[in-house]
Amino acid sequence: MAQGIDAGPEDANFKVASSPANAQKQPPPESPKSIKTRGFVILSFWAVVLLLGLPVWLWTTSIHRARLPLQHMLDWADGKTCKPTFPLQITIEAPFLQEPEAAHLVRMTQHALDDLNEFSAHHLRLRLAKSFLSRDFQNASMTSIEDEYAIGPLTQFGNTDGLDEEALTVRLQPQPGAQTARAELQSHSTRLDVFYVSHQSPSVSSSSSTLATFIATKLQELFAEEQAIVAYILQSAQTMGHAPQISSSASSASREFRSRSHRSLNPELAARLDSRMTRSLKYAPTYHITVSLFTPSAAPSSWEIELALAEYFTPLLDSISGVSNFTVDTQVQLYATFSPSVHSPEYDAEQQIWTLREEDLSGFINAAEWPLSPSIGAGPTLNFVLYVPDRSTSPLVVRGSQASSWLIPQWGGVVILNPQNANATLNEATLLKESIQPALLTFSHQLLSFLGAPQTPPSLPLQLQTLTRIRAASLLLSASSTMGSLAWVTVALPSIAIPETVSSAVDTTLGHLRSTCEALKEGRFKDALENARIAEIQAEKGFFEKSMVGQVYFPDEHKVAVYLPLLGPVGVPLVMSALKELRRLWASRKAGQPG
Repeated sequence: MAQGIDAGPEDANFKVASSPANAQKQPPPESPKSIKTRGFVILSFWAVVLLLGLPVWLWTTSIHRARLPLQHMLDWADGKTCKPTFPLQITIEAPFLQEPEAAHLVRMTQHALDDLNEFSAHHLRLRLAKSFLSRDFQNASMTSIEDEYAIGPLTQFGNTDGLDEEALTVRLQPQPGAQTARAELQSHSTRLDVFYVSHQSPSVSSSSSTLATFIATKLQELFAEEQAIVAYILQSAQTMGHAPQISSSASSASREFRSRSHRSLNPELAARLDSRMTRSLKYAPTYHITVSLFTPSAAPSSWEIELALAEYFTPLLDSISGVSNFTVDTQVQLYATFSPSVHSPEYDAEQQIWTLREEDLSGFINAAEWPLSPSIGAGPTLNFVLYVPDRSTSPLVVRGSQASSWLIPQWGGVVILNPQNANATLNEATLLKESIQPALLTFSHQLLSFLGAPQTPPSLPLQLQTLTRIRAASLLLSASSTMGSLAWVTVALPSIAIPETVSSAVDTTLGHLRSTCEALKEGRFKDALENARIAEIQAEKGFFEKSMVGQVYFPDEHKVAVYLPLLGPVGVPLVMSALKELRRLWASRKAGQPG
């Protein structure tokens, strides 16, 4: 039985009466003091954010960019600041001519040289020796190791310094009874002996001279390859181009520089220079040389390499120390087998020799088993391998050319030491110093080839002078190009940092580039090389600064991803409270009430 509870009249009246009261109930109004306090609190939070937090954030997250002379750097890269010139000083000694006749001969020879020269950046400047006394370049004291190169006395080479560096000395000597003039270049010095017929000496009143033409032609021939190499370097720098240009006058400057340095190269010489530049190593202040002895048997197990290096190889390294420094170590490995990719030597019964195929030369080095890994140290490594074949496969030569040595570009050289080349029995336990001499002379030629030295003229001191000049030119252009690349990177990537170390490196580089250019114009090529070397080092140091590289890979999207989780929870309440307070002020002003 369901029982219901009826609401009384009192309960109904209560609901009706209490419901409107509940709907109209509001919180008590804020006092003016509370409203003002709340406004000050919100304002204080925003003041801390704007006056303290934002400056600190900008200061801690800003990218420091040191000021760089961008336009000056681009001018160097475009070739507008420096036009390299190579004036070579040549002294004429004429002890058997009267001074007026000798001076007139020098003037006519200079005119003939200027007519023959097609490359204005590289020119020969003649001068008459102040004294007509013969200047002997230690001919009596020099002992020639080889007809082509006299390596022993090279430590005495290059005594001229300052503004008066002599590239060559020409000594004129009469030759009674001869019909024509002839010239002989001393292979151990920087002297050219010219033997002339007495009637060829010009008088002061003569307007032409066969002797002057002969001397000019010989001088042009001596330095023709150097001119070609310098022209090739300058043209290569313009052909390959520098950094992308951001100046409107860059292209016109490049055309001007290219037209100034233009020199037509015959195809054969251009191909030879291309091959040489590909083979030669990039410049480095220090190179490491490893001289190795490999033999497939147990003999020879030792060699007098220290004595041989000191006599036949170290003097050459000392003479090139002005260009680069060298460190040398040696090693011996017995039972050194060929690489599996190399076919076994084949016997030629007609010539009674063992031969290697030319296509096997590239795989001759057994990199898997022979310890020829690069040294741990500064500078590239050059490997010179002396391979002594087994008696059962000796003599061993390359098929076709019958050569016993070859170059491996960018790596080193190999010499096969056969009995007929060593003039000794190679199955002895110790390889004597005299047996190593031919190999070290070959290594000397290969080293000069790797360094980029010219093949002519046939005088090692002159070749080393040429090497100094072409290295100075290549380093000048390389450092200038690096400055242009750094300027382009600075403009194209505004988000990367530019520390003060980069600015300091740029200032140092530009200063030494100016010194290099001035030294080249004045003929101080040793000073030019030293300044160019410092400029190249500092340019590379500034371009490859570590702090610059890391900033490139931190885009703005990463910054938003890092800051948003941190600033979102703090920023939303601040922004909403500020908007609410602004709406309250706006409503109060519309109502005509004070805020």
